[in-house]
Amino acid sequence: MDLYQTTGRSIPQRITLLFLQTLILVITGWLLLGGDKTLNTWFGWRLGQEDGHRQLVLFILFLVVYARITFMVCYLVKRSISWSETVAIPSAFALYYIGFPLFSLTSPTSITNWDYVYIVLFLLGSWVSTCSEWLRNEWKKEPQNKGRLYTKGLFRFSMHINYFGEVLWVMALALFTNQPWALLVPLFLFCMFVFYNIPMLDRHLAEKYGEEFIAYQKSTKKFIPFIY
Repeated sequence: MDLYQTTGRSIPQRITLLFLQTLILVITGWLLLGGDKTLNTWFGWRLGQEDGHRQLVLFILFLVVYARITFMVCYLVKRSISWSETVAIPSAFALYYIGFPLFSLTSPTSITNWDYVYIVLFLLGSWVSTCSEWLRNEWKKEPQNKGRLYTKGLFRFSMHINYFGEVLWVMALALFTNQPWALLVPLFLFCMFVFYNIPMLDRHLAEKYGEEFIAYQKSTKKFIPFIY
């Protein structure tokens, strides 16, 4: 429960986390936009191809991810960040930053109509995840809301709507790579939320808010709006 109960600035940890995120993004940029002809020959990749529209768009999407993570780490996340998290979070995101580009490097470079659908899903998931937490953060700033459970905004549709947004944008990136094996990544993330993060967070919220949380739990879907 310490994950959700502790508060603190954790300045060194946040700086280190952002540095690692930036380093991983640079590697991603090299994979998608730079390239090495030797690696192209060995693995059949398309590193640094002039017609690599898919890779260029994918890198732009990762810039959106990077901006969101920076905003959350610097502004939205109020709790303390441990040194173990400082290493674990960038390591987990490296699965997206590096894994998805490697999948995409064996895919056709041209953009299809379906790819535009995936881009919209990515933007929707990013908006749901970030906007839901931003609205909650602004609500909690009001003195009259101190000690109360936030059930408004997008959290009216799902108790963990921010997690749903995360799965949505990760799934969109996996689909954009045009490689079926990439879908294992959002599937793993979904299972991690359902079987680990959500139960742990629910226990914490039940302890902190009591009857208020129980009433919220009975009237609101847990994860996927209108479904589950």
